[in-house]
Formats: sequence, structure tokens, C-alpha cells
Amino acid sequence: MAAMVDACGVVRLDTFPSIPAMGTAAPCLPRWPVVTFAVLALWLFPLVGHHDSTEARILMGRIVVTEYISVDGVIEAPSGTETFKRAGWIDDIPRGAEGDQFKADETLAADAQLLGRTTYEAFAAAWPQYEGELADKFNSMPKYVVSTTLKNPQWNNTTVIGGNVVDEVAELKQRFERDILVHGSARLAQMLIEHDLVDALHLLVYPVIVGAGKRLFDDTSATKRLRLAETRNFSDGVHLLVYERAA
Repeated sequence: MAAMVDACGVVRLDTFPSIPAMGTAAPCLPRWPVVTFAVLALWLFPLVGHHDSTEARILMGRIVVTEYISVDGVIEAPSGTETFKRAGWIDDIPRGAEGDQFKADETLAADAQLLGRTTYEAFAAAWPQYEGELADKFNSMPKYVVSTTLKNPQWNNTTVIGGNVVDEVAELKQRFERDILVHGSARLAQMLIEHDLVDALHLLVYPVIVGAGKRLFDDTSATKRLRLAETRNFSDGVHLLVYERAA
């Protein structure tokens, strides 16, 4: 006996001689839900993959260069007792409570610090003398100092990077999930910018022309596009500019 096909286009099993009758045939169901599910599945699977890759990017650490910077781009010795003859050019310009809170939040949200030797030594001499939540964070968080001459760092939780800086910094971004802060450290910041390793710039612009000293930006091998992510005005004309690397 030949197998019969029902109105739905499905072979009826009870028409095969070797298969017992299955009883009353089920009502004919339209096929479009099956096709729709297949189409939806093909549409959703790429989105699942996209979600995973986006999550991976979010979980990767960011290199954030954070600077006190003058209108003419100087970042050298904004405060403190360095030998730079124009040191302390922000000392008489208060940034106010909102500016203080921004700097505190920035530090507390970070996982690590990445510093050049000069900035590292200035921090290492000062921060262990302070107490409180911010000081505890500075003193306990992992610190990476780029130097070929520093051998025995004394500040707690310090690692010296003396080899291939570009490769080791790229590895750091894989190791942490939140921000890795680069304070000061002009030459280091310039190198990171040149190699497209900087994910964000936090610039506190002070209304002063220093007229001499190390500047943040130097010549680069190509144009670097940025996106303005945030801007705020603090006390006495101090202006926050947050830039992120353009996609």
C-alpha cells in the first residue's frame, strides 16, 4: 500500500503497512510558526554573539590619562616642590568641592595606577603619610611604574615595567576590568597616545598660561580622533573636559 499524504502535506504514518494505526489524525496546523522560529533563530544568534563581544569589551580595563593642564598645555609640576621654576601653578586656584569630589570618585573607581618614574617617586614620598579612604586607595591599589633604572620600589604593591612597555600595557588592560589611571607622567602619556593605548583623557583645565614646562601633547605619527564625552565647570574657572577615543 502506498503511503498517503494528508491535507497538511505530511505523510500519514498509519498508511504504512508496517506501522499500526495511530488513531484519529491531529488537526492540520499551519507551518508558518516553524518557519518563523527558524528565521528568528537566525536573526537572534548573531545578536547573542554581539552581546558577548560587547560584554568582553566592557570588562576590559581602560587606560585613562588624567591631568591638571594649563590653557597652553603644560602639565609639569602643577603643585608641589619640584625643581621646575614655575611649579605650583594651580596652588592658588581652588577647584571647589565638586572638583574635589570628581578627583576622589575617579580614584575610587580605578583598579590600578600606571606611572612614569618622576610622578611615581613624588607620589611614593607623599601618599604614605596620609590617612583616610582616598589615601588608603592610593596606597593599596596596584601601581605599575615604567622605568629602566628603578630596581627596588618601596611603595606598597608596586611593579616595575622595564621591558616592552607597549606590550605590557596592552596586557594590563586585559588583566583589569576598570580604569588604570595615568597621572602626570608626560613622556609615558605621549607614548601611550602615540600607540593608541589611551581610552580616555580627563583634563582639568586651569585658567593660567604657564609659558614653559612639559606639555601633554607632542608630535604623533598620525591624527588622533577624540569624542567629547563630558564637560563641567568647577570653581574659579577650572574646566573639566573628558575625551574618549573615537571609534
